[in-house]
Amino acid sequence: MPRPTPDDDAKLTAQGRQAAVVIAAAAVIWVAGNALATLYSWNVRYLFLLDFAALAAFVWALIVTWRVWNRRRGN
Repeated sequence: MPRPTPDDDAKLTAQGRQAAVVIAAAAVIWVAGNALATLYSWNVRYLFLLDFAALAAFVWALIVTWRVWNRRRGN
């Protein structure tokens, strides 16, 4: 398969940037949510919901990052 064109390269760059923003936002929200949950004694159910949401965001970002890396390699 040929190397990505400049237009494809811009799309892949945007997807990589989006994945980076999702990783950073998920991490900040997860840490802040855990701190707030401890401070306000939230129910454990909400902590599990927060953990699963962060996990889903990380898995999504991992998949997007892998697809971008794979397309840049030319596969």
